[in-house]
Amino acid sequence: MIDSTEKSHRPVARSFRRQPEFWLSGVFLLSLTLINPWVRGDGVGYYAYLRAPIIEHSLNFENDYRSANASFRGPRLDENGNLKPEVRTPTGHLENHFTVGPAILWSPFFLTAHVGVLLARAFGSTVAADGFSTPYRLSMAFATALYGFLSLLLAFRLARQYVNEWFAFLATVAIWWASSLPVYMYFNPSWSHALSAFIVAFFLWYWHETRGQRTTWRWLLLGVCTGLMLDVYYPNAMVLIVLLPEAAKQYRAAFRDPSSSPRPSRLLADQLLFVVVALLCFVPTLVAHRIIYGNALESGYVPLRDWLWRSPVLLAVLFSSNHGLLPWTPILLFSIVGLAMFWRRAPEIGGPFAAAALVFYLFIACYPDWAGISSYGNRFFVSLTILFVLGLAVFLDTLARLFSSRRIFILVSSVVLMAFMLWNAGLMFQWGSHLVPARGPISFPEMIHNQFFVVPRQLTGKLESYLFRRRKLMQQIEDGDIQQMKHQPQP
Repeated sequence: MIDSTEKSHRPVARSFRRQPEFWLSGVFLLSLTLINPWVRGDGVGYYAYLRAPIIEHSLNFENDYRSANASFRGPRLDENGNLKPEVRTPTGHLENHFTVGPAILWSPFFLTAHVGVLLARAFGSTVAADGFSTPYRLSMAFATALYGFLSLLLAFRLARQYVNEWFAFLATVAIWWASSLPVYMYFNPSWSHALSAFIVAFFLWYWHETRGQRTTWRWLLLGVCTGLMLDVYYPNAMVLIVLLPEAAKQYRAAFRDPSSSPRPSRLLADQLLFVVVALLCFVPTLVAHRIIYGNALESGYVPLRDWLWRSPVLLAVLFSSNHGLLPWTPILLFSIVGLAMFWRRAPEIGGPFAAAALVFYLFIACYPDWAGISSYGNRFFVSLTILFVLGLAVFLDTLARLFSSRRIFILVSSVVLMAFMLWNAGLMFQWGSHLVPARGPISFPEMIHNQFFVVPRQLTGKLESYLFRRRKLMQQIEDGDIQQMKHQPQP
């Protein structure tokens, strides 16, 4: 029998364990004031895969491209406002090399908004049911923010299994606000990166939670997740490398002891099921490309034969002023060091995670547009958010052992991490307001000068405009972007 004292302590223990998640949720709810429901740049292509099939029941993107922001329309429309012949594919469709996965993830929210708009119109509302009006864009922006938050929540839950819960919490908040994630979670929600962070986080978290005890149904769900992960962002295929060490260990054990479970035949059958399900879930991408390009395997991106396979830009990806990962988001240096520490601490998990990050990095270093063209930091690496949170958490946990007082270390580390978050906020402001170029290299001395002498003067006024006069501010940003494009023509 459990006495009353023990009973009274149980809810407290559960509440204490959940407390960081409540705080994270509270921060997320407050952050929703930052969501920016605009469809711009690459987001036009992603959003077109959502709006056109639901509203126009086709893959005709003409209305999407004509309604796009000026810097997206410019290369695609002539001086008379007609779509240029070169943007059409051999099938007569408009070229759209962006992925269909974001549309899949957005669709429940978009459809809910569509039903709401149709009901409102039945009662006399004049809100357009065209997929462009505010309810639709808000549903998309909210969905992106929610998926981004879920990636952080999964990262926190993974990290706290290996480190002190406070360090997992601090790492989650720090990566949330000191990386490229907030730009694509709030400011540019129609881009794919926050959605990619979520689906990669779910894949790695689920792989981690089911390793060694994966039933057929769990393999099936992992296959669904894999197919969707590839639908959302093709480079995510690199994280599948985590499956190889696990498979090698299982087959080695199975052949050494044929009576062990799972048997080689069962393991092979489950893995074949995984591959088949993953391919089936990738079918939306193949079908869309078959319709648009006439070839299901045509991606619309730079052909693989033209990639930098023999001369990868290994150092530039990390250190270049042209959206190098570490100069723009320096906190990730500690995440990378932490991943190496985790590899030594828990090699069976840390090894595959480190390998996934390394192979992803090598893949991006071979991509001709490795800098991301118009990018805050190196946006491609937003996909690895869960690994960056884990790495930073392990780094903090390891460093804490050098301090005699954990409380003092938490206080000191909180102050240091806050400094990184403030620095990132200033740099995001510079990037968004074009104090530094959105495309191409930046001047580090100019950027640092702006951080201390320009940003403090301008930030308050621009933040007020962002919160209360956002449409006007977005137009100013678009105009500034066009002016910079004129002075920095892309090859």
